[in-house]
Amino acid sequence: MKNLCIFGTAILFSYLGWTIGSRFDDIMLSFGVSAVASLFGVWVGWKVYQRFFF
Repeated sequence: MKNLCIFGTAILFSYLGWTIGSRFDDIMLSFGVSAVASLFGVWVGWKVYQRFFF
């Protein structure tokens, strides 16, 4: 269950980061924002797992 929480939130936050970065029409900015958002998504997924499933 832990891996599902982490994977799901990382994918969701990565998509949101890419969407935000693509508004500036720069592929490297989109990639960078997506990577940072994905790392934040891993942290959020870990916290969701701790809060609801641990």
